[in-house]
Amino acid sequence: MNNIVIYTGLSICFDEAKSILDADYQPPIKRGDIDNLLNNRDDMEIIGIIDGVFHQSPAVSHKEILRALKDNITVVGGASMGALRACELYPYGMIGIGNIFEDYKNGTIESDDDVAVSLDPTTYEQLSDSWINMKYNFNKAQKDNILSQEDVDNLLATSKDIYYPKRSFEYVIKKSELTEYKKTELTKYLDKNKFDIKHDDAKAVIEYIKTLV
Repeated sequence: MNNIVIYTGLSICFDEAKSILDADYQPPIKRGDIDNLLNNRDDMEIIGIIDGVFHQSPAVSHKEILRALKDNITVVGGASMGALRACELYPYGMIGIGNIFEDYKNGTIESDDDVAVSLDPTTYEQLSDSWINMKYNFNKAQKDNILSQEDVDNLLATSKDIYYPKRSFEYVIKKSELTEYKKTELTKYLDKNKFDIKHDDAKAVIEYIKTLV
């Protein structure tokens, strides 16, 4: 549906997104994209914001989202940049979806660095792992008795100390203070059980938009 534009490609690939909902899928959003969209099209009904650029170019501004809302366009966000902006703008009508949005809303996470990853600008392939995905996976490992709370705290602190484009599960585990035995057990556990919370939330955003149409 051409009157629905969704910015993603990183948290969820275009092919999978299209299998859920027929929409106009665009690359991760950057500043000016919404203004350009509104200036060139007068049929917009829904804008979905999932992925966005953080440091490669200026991030999408609050004002352009507010302008879309003022034009009675439904704006839905979640998973990554969408979750961050939805947390900041839900009092003004932006709709937030997913676990990461709720984490921002309740103050569990606060920084854009928590969801940021590096990407290949040509293919949109994700080249690093997000801190928030590590948080969810390490907490799950703790619940499954693979890690202690102290282990989780150390892993997350180690990840925070690494510049986001260089973060990966492998590198964080290697640099952590875990014993070699626990490093090996955690690696085996993640090989079988690792999940991507940003992908899950991205899917939830698209499924929610589908309910609107």
